[in-house]
Amino acid sequence: MATLKVPACVPSPHEDSEQLRKAFEGWGTNEALIISILAHRNADQRRQIQKTYAETYGEELLKSLEKELSSDFERAVLLWTLHPSERDALLANEATKMFTSSNWVLMEIACSRSSHDLLQVKQAYHAKFKRSLEEDIAFHTSGDFRKLLVPLVSTYRYEGDEVNVTVAKREAKILNEKIKDKHYNDEELIRIFTTRSKAQLNATFNQYNNAFGNAITKDLKADLDDEFLKLLRATAKLLTYPEKYFEKLLRLSINKLGTDEGALTRVITTRAEVDLHRIKEEYQRRNSVPLDRAIEKDTSGDYEKFLLALLGHGDC
Repeated sequence: MATLKVPACVPSPHEDSEQLRKAFEGWGTNEALIISILAHRNADQRRQIQKTYAETYGEELLKSLEKELSSDFERAVLLWTLHPSERDALLANEATKMFTSSNWVLMEIACSRSSHDLLQVKQAYHAKFKRSLEEDIAFHTSGDFRKLLVPLVSTYRYEGDEVNVTVAKREAKILNEKIKDKHYNDEELIRIFTTRSKAQLNATFNQYNNAFGNAITKDLKADLDDEFLKLLRATAKLLTYPEKYFEKLLRLSINKLGTDEGALTRVITTRAEVDLHRIKEEYQRRNSVPLDRAIEKDTSGDYEKFLLALLGHGDC
């Protein structure tokens, strides 16, 4: 479930563009007006606003926002304003760059998007960067990470609920053998993780738990310093319980010394139209504190107001 609050009667893209232009003019920027519009429009509405704004004022909305805003607030607004596939393409591209490289972000995009959405991300990546996402990941990763990440983004998983219990039992046994022997990069293990549907993986992991007495994520904790193993464990969690993965990411980004605004911004902007409601429930259950209160405590100013608006606060 999404947390995004869209007004019952949405102004036209032309009216929204006009109001945004007003927010940029005069002495100082009207940040409250920007939040009241952009934080309460869905992906298609934001795309229409961008189109209308460019046609009316001869400048890209994102460029105007870049000029007017700064710091974490700017990053959050820019990421949010983008269409989800374009946003993911940008995040994925950043994750393949030397100073912003992140195998985790690539894994997140590959595992938590539907097959259709992932295909759209790859198309958006082609259009913007004139290369394929697969080739950039292959070029910027190596060894076991490349072995896992390239097939993860290349796959087009079946999205239905049908599962084959016989296959689940057989593949649970294969996974157990590979994990017991510490063959974490084995091609059979990688094949199962990167090609099976999420429903089938759920069935396989349940069979694993029943047959061998441990959750697969627990058995993948054998070496806590192994970075590839950490990524593999997170892949298993994200493919089957995305709200648990994102809850932990939020908890770590808020509760450590100094907030990890990059992770906080990424989770809120990418999940607000998807499953942020479930992530909020999981956060409350795990931490006995509402997510909005944790964010209020850890952030400030327009950045805080914008994130809280995406969490479902404030009037439309």
